[in-house]
Amino acid sequence: MRLPRTALTLLTLAALAAGCGLGAAAGSAKDKGAEKLNMQQGATRADAILQETLGAVQPELRWNHGPGGDAGCTKGIAGAATGTGSAKRMISILTIVSEQRRSALMGVIERDWKGRGYVIKNVRADREVPAIFAETPDGYILTAEVGGEGQFFLDAATPCLKDHPVQDPTTRPNTPTRNVQFPPRPDVQDEFWSATTPLPSGSPTP
Repeated sequence: MRLPRTALTLLTLAALAAGCGLGAAAGSAKDKGAEKLNMQQGATRADAILQETLGAVQPELRWNHGPGGDAGCTKGIAGAATGTGSAKRMISILTIVSEQRRSALMGVIERDWKGRGYVIKNVRADREVPAIFAETPDGYILTAEVGGEGQFFLDAATPCLKDHPVQDPTTRPNTPTRNVQFPPRPDVQDEFWSATTPLPSGSPTP
C-alpha cells in the first residue's frame, strides 16, 4: 500500500514538528551524495534496511507491509520544486509483543542499528509507547515505535532523491495480509515476545 503524496506530506510535517522524519533526511542528502540515486532505488534501499532490522530479531517476528508513499522535496519559503522527492516504507509487526517485553525488543533494534553505524537521534523511554529514532550514514531516517494496543512499527524514509515513480515493495511478508482497516492489530502469539512475565534482571535478550 502507498499513501498519496499529499498524505505523506502531512506525515512529513508532523515528523518535522517532532524533530525527525522525512524532512530531516532531506536536509542531509546533498552532504552525503545520496542525490545520485532515484526515489525507486532509495525505496529499495529502505526495504533492505527494514529487512536487515527484522533479521536481527530472534525469535522471528511476524510482519506485513504498512502503507508507504512519497513526497516531493521543496526549498525556500515559497516551497519551490527541486525535482527530487522522498519515499517511505513501513513494516507492521503482527507478533503480539507484551508490555513486559517491549523494552527488550527495542533494545535488540537499537543495538543492531548502532552496530551498523547508524546514529541514534532520540529515544523515547516510555514503558507503554517506546520509540527509537535513528539516521544512517547515507541519510535514511529510521523509526521503531509502539502505537495503540502495543502495535510495533518500523519506518524507513529516504533522503531527497531524483524524482522517479515508486513501486510497492517486492519483499514477501511472512504472514497473510489482513483485510481490515489499517493498522491491523497484532494477533500472532509468540512464546517469548508475547510472554507477560518480565525478563529477569540482567538476563540477555535474544
